[in-house]
Amino acid sequence: MRIQIEELRERARQAHQLWEACILCGRRCQINRRERAGLCRAGNQAVVASYGPHWGEERPLVGTGGSGTIFFSYCNLSCVFCQNYDISHEAEGEEVDGAGLGAVMLSLQKQGCENINLVSPTHYVPVILDGLAQAAEKGLHIPIVYNSGGYDSLEILQLLDGIIDIYLPDFKFASDDLGHKFCGVKDYASVAKAALKEMHRQVGLPQLDAKGTARQGLIIRHLVMPGLPENTFDVVRFVVDEVSPQSWVNVMAQYYPAYRAEAHPPLDQPLFRREYRQVRRQAKRMAPEIRLLDDI
Repeated sequence: MRIQIEELRERARQAHQLWEACILCGRRCQINRRERAGLCRAGNQAVVASYGPHWGEERPLVGTGGSGTIFFSYCNLSCVFCQNYDISHEAEGEEVDGAGLGAVMLSLQKQGCENINLVSPTHYVPVILDGLAQAAEKGLHIPIVYNSGGYDSLEILQLLDGIIDIYLPDFKFASDDLGHKFCGVKDYASVAKAALKEMHRQVGLPQLDAKGTARQGLIIRHLVMPGLPENTFDVVRFVVDEVSPQSWVNVMAQYYPAYRAEAHPPLDQPLFRREYRQVRRQAKRMAPEIRLLDDI
């Protein structure tokens, strides 16, 4: 964090105002989240599915102590291929207020985690800022990672300026048509593109410490999907042209047909290693300066 605690408290107050006619994400449902759940099905308290040191994140985030992940339940998207549907759609977890979140963050720092990694945080930002303020008062000092699906409103991202050290967004689709078909929102690509540009404006390219652990910056995630190579190429083109040609992008190969994907071809197929390698190779040819995960 790069702001003082008093300013952090003020940002939390402003975030709570956005909750009264919710515009935290691109859905902009304008539901009063103090009174009832939004379209994301989340209410006015955070629901935490799990937390602890995590070793499966990108190497610059894991370091030697692991990434201190906090997995939040529910989601502001409705991806038919969701690989965490038990958390995102079935509401596993316990309600936690700001004080409880602050205690979790301090516990992760005490365990030696390299950062606080907020996974699917968008719909809980007001409570998260409450927790950060309380934890900062008690000595929280490790970097804060904002690990979202990329469907974040500019209003909420601007409130996070100076608070978030590392942005770790997904960039799933480069066209609104594909986003509508597979994520259930009409403007996924448009919202995500604006969000990526704002995130980069705030934190820039990744900065590493002497151990090679990320302290600040934007790392973009993109999951390669079967039968959609042009989507990956469009993602890379946008990142190079509109964010930075030196951007760090994790082009991921972990796709498998989960949740409701079997009813949505071509996502009903697994991603074969050969297809992934071909897509990744072509992406590198298109953007030789880009930093793909294996290069980091």
